[in-house]
Amino acid sequence: MNWMAVISIFRFEMARFFRTIAQSFLAPVISTSLYFVVFGAAIGSRIQEVEGVSYGAFIVPGLIMLTVITQSISNASFGIYFPKFIGTFFELLAAPISFLEIVLGYVGAAALKALIIGFIILITAFFFVDFSIAHPLAMVAFLVLTSVSFALFGFILGIWAGNFEQLQIVPLLIVTPLVFLGGSFYSIAMLPPVWQTISMFNPVVYLISGFRWAFFDTADVPIVTSLVAIGLFTTLCLGVIWWIFRTGWRIRQ
Repeated sequence: MNWMAVISIFRFEMARFFRTIAQSFLAPVISTSLYFVVFGAAIGSRIQEVEGVSYGAFIVPGLIMLTVITQSISNASFGIYFPKFIGTFFELLAAPISFLEIVLGYVGAAALKALIIGFIILITAFFFVDFSIAHPLAMVAFLVLTSVSFALFGFILGIWAGNFEQLQIVPLLIVTPLVFLGGSFYSIAMLPPVWQTISMFNPVVYLISGFRWAFFDTADVPIVTSLVAIGLFTTLCLGVIWWIFRTGWRIRQ
């Protein structure tokens, strides 16, 4: 394992993150504050509690998961797409670096960026609502698993994208709606039976449910099911990345 190569890629990606530190840190704080004002105040005045938890506290895991998923995808996809766009990625492929070291560098940096922003949102939430975390270690584990798995997905998206428009279309038109419809701001149990069944086909439901369990010890689906779902998604992404480097799809054309 060429750890020097991994660290070099990782440090380069993190440096890009800290160059835009105001945007990276202020944007999630402002957007989280707006969510609490709109959802916590406006909707919370009509919905006092959900599953025994105040509505303002109930939406905290969903807000964190929404941002972590979108940030993981955008950081990883842009991180690998931009070198492809300017041509430096082919120099990386020509270097004595394995695909595993490339993935570790880019995905590790993207996941860490998403984790940092996730914890910033968690701290911001404490200024708006009063809540406690029932299982802190499980909460951190779910954050790490989610960040890594969706950073892997973002890496695939960055390889696939042929232009900046394609880079944005999947997160905007597919991922974000799935997160909003995955129980971020409501419990699946609040839906009619038919829509509860349909929601079970949304993979994000299992992530948000497991993450919410770490906070409030309550979930829409069993915690084991959530872990299996995220494990399968991570394994699928790893398999696709292996196939991409094995065949050279979209990287040697």
